[in-house]
Amino acid sequence: MNFELKPIGLVGASTEKCDALVLLVPQDFKAGKDDLSELVGQALKSADLEAKPGKLLSLYKPAQAHATRVVLAGAGSGSARDVRAAVVAAVAAVKSPSLKKLLVCFAAPAQEAAVRAAVMAVADASYAYTHTKSKPEGRTLSKVLVGASNATEVQTTFDRAVATVVGAEMAKEWANRPANHATPTLLAQAAQELAKLSKISCEVLGPKEVAKLGMGAFMAVAQGSDQPLRFIVLKYSGAAKSQAPTVLVGKGITFDCGGISIKPAPEMDEMKFDMSGAASVLGVFRSLAALKPAINVVGLIPACENLINGQAVKPGDVVTSMSGQTIEILNTDAEGRLVLCDALTYAERFKPTAVVDVATLTGACVIALGGVRSGLFASQDALGNALFAAGETAQDLCWRMPLDDDYAEGLKTGFADVANVGGRAGGSITAAKFLQRFTEKFPWAHLDIAGTAWKSGAAKGATGRPVGLLVEYLMAQAQNK
Repeated sequence: MNFELKPIGLVGASTEKCDALVLLVPQDFKAGKDDLSELVGQALKSADLEAKPGKLLSLYKPAQAHATRVVLAGAGSGSARDVRAAVVAAVAAVKSPSLKKLLVCFAAPAQEAAVRAAVMAVADASYAYTHTKSKPEGRTLSKVLVGASNATEVQTTFDRAVATVVGAEMAKEWANRPANHATPTLLAQAAQELAKLSKISCEVLGPKEVAKLGMGAFMAVAQGSDQPLRFIVLKYSGAAKSQAPTVLVGKGITFDCGGISIKPAPEMDEMKFDMSGAASVLGVFRSLAALKPAINVVGLIPACENLINGQAVKPGDVVTSMSGQTIEILNTDAEGRLVLCDALTYAERFKPTAVVDVATLTGACVIALGGVRSGLFASQDALGNALFAAGETAQDLCWRMPLDDDYAEGLKTGFADVANVGGRAGGSITAAKFLQRFTEKFPWAHLDIAGTAWKSGAAKGATGRPVGLLVEYLMAQAQNK
């Protein structure tokens, strides 16, 4: 799907030949003298159209436009939130096999955040998963024009949004694939494909290399599966080698049954999404290849399955992590933190400016924040504030959670240096406190995306989050260099 930004208003929109025109009408709309403006003005005056977000008036081949279908969509205040609601509703109204070319036009000068929201919303509303369908009904929409009278002012934001879409859709694709189509080996191959793009390189470590590194926690999780683990190292080199990188760590549990601490059967199929952190790291690198910022980024993905066989780790087993710290595994379903802790130790060799890990880590975070905001934990306020601000800008929201030392009390054990769980209370925080033990040598943040990485029910599928947040954060870091 190709996006293009055009410097047009209502007059230009009326002459554009396309399958559908979505006209975003704000609540302070002022009609001009052209035919399309007068049509909008009349619709508002008669109350056939309301400017509230998501309110629509659909027309078929109106004389005032060259588009086959025209949807007048209320855009409220013109904010990112209101524009997203308008675009999602409008695309749903015009979505059909015949929709190949779409024009989304702002009826008034567009805010930068609204342009970003419009691009992301068109992509989300038209996305279709097809990989494992025998008769796929994929996306027919191939060309999207975004019209804004102030196009020059919002071009940079538009370009970033388009690049973010590419990355988010890669993340969606891999997170949506079932576990037998997204094994650790296949995930590593996807990373190696990224290395064909500009400025990206990839190294994949197997069981022997991981054992040599002493990643005992990672290996303990993987030993219950017949699928060999993979440790993926991606590098984006956009700056001088002397410039310290930002490291992204993505949890890559390609399927999680919980191990011997097995999960309940209902909705266990959704544990294919447990590698959404890894998928988001892949997506970010795809976006970086398009944007080419002057920054260095490393992506680390510990990928394996958490299953049960005769070799599977048992509750009460003690393993030694790459850092040398011993861990008593009280619950084998708290495996994400075990693979991440070794990846965090590995990150030390890059002497990073910051490390951000991304993981579908705890059900407790879903209880705390639901599906609206990801949980954000940060060891330094500057890093936490930067990630929070990036999420607000990208409308990929997060919320800062505490890291008080008192929360680590539950991780104490008499049989190892630390236990891998600390009880039900504050579960997302104790998980973060566990990870923090392995981050003393760099600024660190943790994004718990268990509630935001996918949707359940009729709309079941990956969201592509937090690719938008991470891309915005990295671009801000590049601009501040």
